[in-house]
Amino acid sequence: MCPWQPCCFECCIKCLGGVPYASLVATILCFSGVALFCGCGHVALAGTVAILEQHFSTNTSDHALLSEVIQLMQYVIYGIASFFFLYGIILLAEGFYTTSAVKELHGEFKTTACGRCISGMFVFLTYVLGVAWLGVFGFSAVPVFMFYNIWSTCEVIKSPQTNGTAAVEQICVDIRQYGIIPWNAFPGKMCGSALENICNTNEFYMSYHLFIVACAGAGATVVALIHFLMILSSNWAYLKDASKMQAYQDIKAKEEQELQDIQSRSKEQLNSYT
Repeated sequence: MCPWQPCCFECCIKCLGGVPYASLVATILCFSGVALFCGCGHVALAGTVAILEQHFSTNTSDHALLSEVIQLMQYVIYGIASFFFLYGIILLAEGFYTTSAVKELHGEFKTTACGRCISGMFVFLTYVLGVAWLGVFGFSAVPVFMFYNIWSTCEVIKSPQTNGTAAVEQICVDIRQYGIIPWNAFPGKMCGSALENICNTNEFYMSYHLFIVACAGAGATVVALIHFLMILSSNWAYLKDASKMQAYQDIKAKEEQELQDIQSRSKEQLNSYT
């Protein structure tokens, strides 16, 4: 065995011990949730606009406002993805530098009021983002609910009890009742076999399932932010305790230094008398 292998092994163990695994798991979960929400949500919104334009609102002026809102939401999605990519990296770096293993690797460090203030700011900001993402999670469930109602109506049309009967054409979905297009939009609702054809399109199938995945991604992001909040609170408490320990050690070192000075002066006086 080479003489450097035990030293290398110990170094690897110390490096692995310095990884903040809780922050790493939260970062991966946050990145995955945001990626699912932004990617799937962006494509699903585009598919929703296509379904409305082709089937429920043939007049462009009727859904012009909705198209502008969806386009704005797609730009917001770009901003959310960029912001959380940077914020996740910052929180991961904060986890690296506040773990106790880093102290063992790099020696004693001095905790400052500025460092504790920054850590507290991250706690507050993560709390605000968590509350905001709870709203995003609830909002992302709305299109899932809408598409589920359309899909369940199509399943009723396809059922043997109604398929091939005159009652099929009386089963309708009025998209205007959800408030996404005005009441004067034409045709606004689809019935019977025409509605079944919409459910069989690729745009409907993809948009429905992508909205489900986007909603799940928003939920995963909420869980990740709650995880981050617990980690940051623990780190902030660690820094607070470290600052108290630092103050205690400073006072103790000062007292020991004063005691040594007294002893040295006593020895000097004793030597002068002798």
